[in-house]
Amino acid sequence: QVQPVESGGGLVQPGGSLRLSCAASRSIFSIDAMGWYRQAPGKQRELVAIINNGGSTNYADSVKGRFTISRDNAKNTVYLQMDSLKPEDTAVYYCNAVLPLLRTDWGQGTQVTVSS
Repeated sequence: QVQPVESGGGLVQPGGSLRLSCAASRSIFSIDAMGWYRQAPGKQRELVAIINNGGSTNYADSVKGRFTISRDNAKNTVYLQMDSLKPEDTAVYYCNAVLPLLRTDWGQGTQVTVSS
């Protein structure tokens, strides 16, 4: 399997914004639920945002109101707009299908560091 390719991370000050992109290695049109995950040092990977093909979204409480997930099935790409970033958002961010049965191997992720 070919992994997704995540990009758009970087170093940003608290309160700043970043927009992450995830280029899937396959068509995501048939995958209903796509998600963004993150893994901070010493912690388990956690699901932070989900988007369904119908456009419905769901967010972890820790990012609700600050992050916005979107998708473009024609481009096989999923996005994560992150605003009002906090130091606790520092992590490597990944995207993948939500259902384990539909996931590809994990990509390299993109590092997000929030620090002054």
